[in-house]
Amino acid sequence: MQKRAADASGIVANMNEAPPTLGIRHVALRCADLSKMERFYSDVLGYAVEWRPSPEELYLTRGEDNLALHARGESTSETRLDHIGLLMSRPDDVDAWADYLTARGIRLDTQPRTHRDGARSFYARDPEGNRLQFLYHPPISR
Repeated sequence: MQKRAADASGIVANMNEAPPTLGIRHVALRCADLSKMERFYSDVLGYAVEWRPSPEELYLTRGEDNLALHARGESTSETRLDHIGLLMSRPDDVDAWADYLTARGIRLDTQPRTHRDGARSFYARDPEGNRLQFLYHPPISR
């Protein structure tokens, strides 16, 4: 027998399945140099400042993305983050981003390529070494 429960709107969900989400729309990064990271994400990647709750915290937005930057302080603990993906609507957008970043002196870790599953992507890094994947992925790109 499957368990079912009603949410606040009265919609009944199957309790044996994970509830739906809109995907990962929020990432928080610890930063050694908050102002350098702000300049990169704002000036290069086009994010806008949403909120500065304190001198050590900054929230940025772009479309449906929400990126939090937090000053690292004395902690030097390493992150387990492999990369952050920025989703593109078309394969050509991946190449446009590669050209855009290269023109601004940002070295790419990899060149754009099409994968066996039809996805197209490349990797670059932000000023603190976090790896960013610029990605067109047919099942989720619109």
